[in-house]
This record gives sequence, structure tokens and C-alpha cells, in this order.
Amino acid sequence: MTTAPEFHLTEAERALLPTPEEVAGYLEHGWYLSRRLFSDEELDTLQAATEHYYTGHRDRTLPVRPPRLASWSAADGPVQRHNDYVHYESDAIGAILRKPLLGAVAALLAEAEEVRVFQATLIYKPPVPGEPSNQVPWHFDKHYWQTSSSDRMLTAFLPFHDCGEENGTITMVDGSHRWKELSSGEDSTRHFAERDNSELDSILDANAEYNGTEVRKVPMIIPRGHVSFHHCRTYHGSGPNLASFPRRAVSLHLQDGGNTYQAATRPDGGPVVYNHDVLVRRTPDDRPDYADPDFCPTVWRGAL
Repeated sequence: MTTAPEFHLTEAERALLPTPEEVAGYLEHGWYLSRRLFSDEELDTLQAATEHYYTGHRDRTLPVRPPRLASWSAADGPVQRHNDYVHYESDAIGAILRKPLLGAVAALLAEAEEVRVFQATLIYKPPVPGEPSNQVPWHFDKHYWQTSSSDRMLTAFLPFHDCGEENGTITMVDGSHRWKELSSGEDSTRHFAERDNSELDSILDANAEYNGTEVRKVPMIIPRGHVSFHHCRTYHGSGPNLASFPRRAVSLHLQDGGNTYQAATRPDGGPVVYNHDVLVRRTPDDRPDYADPDFCPTVWRGAL
């Protein structure tokens, strides 16, 4: 497969791609910290666009409201903000998140020739150390993507500034994507943000013990412009923001080109439903189409 014209990298950009050794490290550990992929100007533009978004600006709105949409508004107060589908609702945000260099890095890590957006969530962690919502308990993303057929999906965590332990950076459980999993009944209808932290701590510890290993936590120290990537089965979470300024980031969930909808059932026998399922177009066999370019645009296509 040749690279499509719209997915072109300069020689300088190619020098920023992960090496074969770094890809092997991602496959072993379940996470990867990139070189600098975004400039100060791009991040300033991104932050300005998100401020505009928070004031209510939308270039388009969702045609229907999905059942479990994260959609912070001012009425929710000074809690941690989560807003899904920002790549769809804001042209300025979407344009930056579709940067081919970001997609190319993801393609190498996922060992795929095509990568599409799956979801983009804007996150704002206020500088309020005691705010309960600032604590993100241990979880892995695939629990909430059971209607996706792929196990190569991954997430790019893009902070707008230097991000470290003081402001509650994302923290990985090293190698946890390779664990065999105990049944826990997790799915998209039981989101981690609505759960008791101690319950999810117990699930993590039980899975580590089941795999005969220990929980090794790796805080991602992310310089501005760099991006943290993690596998869809890597356990991760984050602590409180102890800094004097908000932690701003986008969590960009990505799918390889082979990902499609698959039916899944909850432990009670009911269907698992992802928000896309009421938004995206239908396939010829009447399934939700996770390649719908309006909601799941391609960010890389071609060999590297």
C-alpha cells in the first residue's frame, strides 16, 4: 500500500517516529512516550480552541445525544471536565488532532497501515487537590470498547503543557496489557468515573495476583508537545492536581483500520452499547459503521 497524498510526512517528521526498538518496547510494556510531535504554536491554537469550546462554541452538534455522553457544562461546577466528540463539534480542535504525524506514530505502534479516530475527549483537571473527580481510578480502555473487534486500539494522551506527577499526570501499570484477565463484568455501561475507587483498586490487585506479578506504576512525565500512548488493555489512572493551574489535555482514542463493530452482551444478558452506535452510519448488514468519516476520520493511511 502506498501512502495517500493527504498523509505525507516530511523528512524532519519521519525523524520523530518511534524506532523499531521503541515499537518493541511499546509491545512489551504497553506504553510509549513520543518525541516532540506538536509545536508551541499548535498547542496555543488548541488551547484557545478549547477555551472557545467551553464558552459554548460549536461548529456542529451531535444529531442525537448518546446514552452515556461525557459533556461537561458550567452548570456542573468546578469538577474534572470531560467532553466527548470534540473532534466532531469543533473544526479547530479536530484539525489539530488529525495531524498525520500523530497518526503515523500510532500506526507504527499498532502495527497497522490505517488508523482512525475512535473518540476524542477533552479533559480539564482543576487545581483543586481535594476534588474527588480528579482521581481517575485504575481501568483499561478495552473494557469500555467491547463492541470493537480489535485488540490493537490505543490512546494518545496529549497535554497542552508540561505534565508530571504534581498536576496528576496519567500513570501506567507496566506490562498490564499482556495480563490474562479475571472476569469482572466491566463494560461501557459501568464507567470508571461512576465507580468506587477501592473496587477498581481491588480488581487491579486481583488481576496482578492472578498473573503472578506485582503492580508496577509508571507516571508519565510528558514535556510540552510530546504525547503519551498506551495500549487499549494497559491499566492506567491518575491522581489529584496539586499544581496551581489546571491540567488540560485531550485523550485521543484511536482504532486500527481493521476495527469493526461486534455485538457484545452484558453479564445480565442485555446488549453492550457504545455511544457511536446511535450516531454513526450503518454498514450494508445494518451494523454501526466505526469507519464513518464524520465521526471516525482517518488520521493515517499507508505504509511506513
